Amino acid sequence: MTQPEMSFTPEQITALFIDAARNGENDLVKQFLDAGMPVDCTDGRGYTPLIVATYNDQLDTACLLLDNGADPNGTDAKGATALSGVAFKGYEPIARLLLDRGADIDRPNHAGRTPLMFAIMFGRQGMARLLLERGADPDLRDAEGLSARDLAHRQGLGSLFTETPAP
Repeated sequence: MTQPEMSFTPEQITALFIDAARNGENDLVKQFLDAGMPVDCTDGRGYTPLIVATYNDQLDTACLLLDNGADPNGTDAKGATALSGVAFKGYEPIARLLLDRGADIDRPNHAGRTPLMFAIMFGRQGMARLLLERGADPDLRDAEGLSARDLAHRQGLGSLFTETPAP
């Protein structure tokens, strides 16, 4: 008796690849890449393997994907980048990696929100400091006309902009 042949649709293959990135299964991610899987493929929500890996705190997987040509500025269907996601989550080591690999620090999503705005909106003060140290613009405005500085003052985090950097 022969085994039935298993076949997957391109969407299913993409989903398996993105799941491997989400779960930090680097051997499997590498096998997909070696087999010719596009490093910046997207699922139905526009998520790339890099966006999903970074959002799930998979630093080694993010390195692997970037080493294989992943775009650090790729966006999902809402215009969010990997840096926006890690700013929201507070994953500073991944933010440093993305910035070191060319992520646009001020790239807004479709609502005009920047990574710095996300860091401040979700109380990620360490991330906000990192982004400010790396040159994020606190005065860019989102679609509602608010800046990161405005958001910080509303949330009682105005001290982020008055602290003197350590020598």
